[in-house]
Amino acid sequence: MDNLVVINHPLVAHKLSLMRDKTTPSAQFRTLLREISLLLGYELLRDLPTERRDIETPVGPMRAPFLAGKKLVLVPILRAGNGLLDGLLDLVPSARVGHVGLYRDPDTLQAVEYYCKVPDELGERLTVVVDPMLATGNSAVAAISRLKDRGARNMRLICLLAAPEGIAAVAGAHPDVRVFTAAVDERLNDHGYIVPGLGDAGDRMYGTK
Repeated sequence: MDNLVVINHPLVAHKLSLMRDKTTPSAQFRTLLREISLLLGYELLRDLPTERRDIETPVGPMRAPFLAGKKLVLVPILRAGNGLLDGLLDLVPSARVGHVGLYRDPDTLQAVEYYCKVPDELGERLTVVVDPMLATGNSAVAAISRLKDRGARNMRLICLLAAPEGIAAVAGAHPDVRVFTAAVDERLNDHGYIVPGLGDAGDRMYGTK
């Protein structure tokens, strides 16, 4: 699909395989998630605009590249999105951060919003929606719609795993939003979980059920 970028890298694949293993403890899962988010973020942000500025190195002057424009915005979908957020902030510590709180109704699988707070001037910033799992796509579609209502125009979505159903849902509702993921899995099961997947990312991160 035109809106999809799969990040093929042996380190990403290796760390993701460790995260899929059901015997991996929560502490290691969180560490791996932070590490893999750095690798994903590198690809996600490889085309950020730059501008030249005059500086002095220890041996002479030069015009050096710096990031240009307003600082980008990272918007994790609570709660699991916070795991990817930490690594992305290690990569771009000056980024602004918003939050969208959504939970999936267990009966309808639809996204229900309970919180939204984002920085100003979204229309002038690259806005990145952050969520480890793109399953049904309902939460991602709802979060993107909410951010567009707040003025966001230049948007991307980053996730660890995506199901074909979720990719199609985002492409259908928001064809202008590119999806960056480490892998595309087979399908969803009857409960809306990605197969083979890695289980519930939030529960794996925090040791809950």
